[in-house]
Amino acid sequence: MVKKAIFLMMAALLVFTAACSSGGGSEQGSGSKGDSVNLRIAWWGSDTRHEYTQKVIDLYKTKNPNVKIDVEYASFDDYWKKLAPQAAANQLPDIIQMDISYISQYAQNGQLEDLAPYLGNQIKVDDVAENVISTGVINGKQYGVPAGVNVLGFQYDPALLKKAGVDAMPENLTWESYEALGKQAAEKGLYLDGGVAPDIFFHYFLRTKGKSLYNPEGTGLGYDDDALFVEFFGLMQRMIEQKAAPSPDVANQTKGIIEESDLVKEKGIGVWQWSNQFVALQQVANRPLAFAPMPGPDMEKGLYMQPSMYWGVTSNSKVKEEAAKFIDFWVNDEEANKLIKGERGVPISGKIKEAIAPELSDATKQVFEFVASMEPKASPMSPPPPVGSPEVISSLADVVEELNFGKITAEQAAQTFRKNAESVLANNK
Repeated sequence: MVKKAIFLMMAALLVFTAACSSGGGSEQGSGSKGDSVNLRIAWWGSDTRHEYTQKVIDLYKTKNPNVKIDVEYASFDDYWKKLAPQAAANQLPDIIQMDISYISQYAQNGQLEDLAPYLGNQIKVDDVAENVISTGVINGKQYGVPAGVNVLGFQYDPALLKKAGVDAMPENLTWESYEALGKQAAEKGLYLDGGVAPDIFFHYFLRTKGKSLYNPEGTGLGYDDDALFVEFFGLMQRMIEQKAAPSPDVANQTKGIIEESDLVKEKGIGVWQWSNQFVALQQVANRPLAFAPMPGPDMEKGLYMQPSMYWGVTSNSKVKEEAAKFIDFWVNDEEANKLIKGERGVPISGKIKEAIAPELSDATKQVFEFVASMEPKASPMSPPPPVGSPEVISSLADVVEELNFGKITAEQAAQTFRKNAESVLANNK
């Protein structure tokens, strides 16, 4: 009897020890039978995003009382700094928010789970457009589910446009008419726009020419003729010279601070950016703003629906099925999306878009309507940026800044960027 008691105590101790061990992610089972489950989830964003995401998590826990969720969040830059050592130690959270610039890197490093087996099972995607869900596919595997989708456009103040002597944005804006519009705005002491994010808008421009920023293999640039670089960034440089866009020193003072932006201060007519950034801009400006499509020609070839970000499940997670269920909750739960209200992009579920429409603010309705009007015109998205893309983007920003300060020519900038980018991307061969 004593031996049997000792054996039972040892067995119980082993079970307890196993339950308390940790090898990354969370340690419990899937929870499919109501067992207690611990999930860890991480994201980046503003305080507003943190607040409503916590409410969504609390709602999930109310509907799934067996699930405990630990949260980790930070600003965009700090988020990646925190994630890197967790990845190296195989201790990533179960669910992580992925940016399009990093998802290829984490997927290639084996840190993300292929979600294909969960689609149609734990994650319902029957009313999600194929060209949307496929944006999370890398090398044939579904490494991410979009949290929402965005589209590029011009967000502007119609009253300031009229102040510049223009009653309405041209219906079929071209780069030539864009430059002419900039000159007209400058004559009235206004900027047409606050400048553009080099990688995003150069990539759009290249797509209108049938090219892309990266080649399909991610081993080099996706265009051979540097005249395309000179054409696009030469135009951006002229906009600055003509005072249709702010000089780099002025732009750098307000970068990332909406309250200090030229549009908010009524010094600039508009800004080129993603659709999900409109609501915050509208709130701060506190006056009517509008959307206009991207310039052409061949706008349809350049335009694409891009995930604002992805949800991914990490390969080190011990509770992948429960993690997938949470992603399904984000995509398909009506109550949750009435809290989210499209802040991470327009919902990918058609049913959810319809269900939450009455709950939206006027500004958010504008976003939904603009995205809906652009979706039929959009072409399939290019493959997600390859490993090394953050370095490439940083290099592009550096050479464009030198160009805009007048330190180098557009031709020199094109050559320097190509040399730097090809050196980084060669590591993918």
